[in-house]
Amino acid sequence: MPRKRRQEEHENLERWLVSYADFITLLFAFFVVMYAISSINEGKYRVLSDTLVEAFNKQKIELEPVVEERPVAQESPQAVIDPIAPIAPGSSVIEMLEETARDNMLGQIADDFEVAMQPLIESDLIDINREDLWVEVEINTSLLFKSGNAELEDEAIPTLSKIAAILKRYPNYVQVEGFTDNLPISTYLFPSNWELSAGRAASVVHVFMNNGVPPERMAAIGYGEYRPIADNATPQGRRKNRRVVLVILADAKARRALDIKRNTRPARQGAGSS
Repeated sequence: MPRKRRQEEHENLERWLVSYADFITLLFAFFVVMYAISSINEGKYRVLSDTLVEAFNKQKIELEPVVEERPVAQESPQAVIDPIAPIAPGSSVIEMLEETARDNMLGQIADDFEVAMQPLIESDLIDINREDLWVEVEINTSLLFKSGNAELEDEAIPTLSKIAAILKRYPNYVQVEGFTDNLPISTYLFPSNWELSAGRAASVVHVFMNNGVPPERMAAIGYGEYRPIADNATPQGRRKNRRVVLVILADAKARRALDIKRNTRPARQGAGSS
């Protein structure tokens, strides 16, 4: 009896789709990681890396059809404690990428100020401070006002115009804060240092507004003599305390973080007040 010819198995010509899908997924992950590590924030990079590893380890490609769907209990996200960049549990990759973009923008703002204000920085008249949620541009009032006056000097307008040209390129909110030393003042226009510091902040805001910075993005605040950064007992200390500070905020929560830091900052030794 002749032996039956064994039927050849049908070759699956679509197996390449599995490899192709794996390749596309890994390529997407690669670009996400490359974008994330462009930021210098090491903590956020570690969190993003752990999140991606955990996500891809859970994904399995099944070649057989699913017969039954069973509810899978969702695992609670692992809390990551990082003193460099604390991230709230449950933060998504999208949120971390948004924070990375925000940090990059703040870094670019600080770089722009350092380039434009370099001569004044070297003269110790302007200081640029970078924080996680804001950038501070500290201007000594000797560059802007005469003693006991809130009217800007003519020489101050070109400097403030350069600052305004940088501010209007970005969408960030700006707080203009005025500070004084502890020497008392009592005039018709300025009964105390409160009015003097607020008047100086308002004068700077008006220059920014006239140079194209949207007024709804700005606030003028006067702190008077009550938040010194140096000893008011010396002329050098009082000179440092007489300042106008521009705070460029990253977002809405940055203002709350700024208030917390300002309120918990320890008082400088020997700083006086009236």
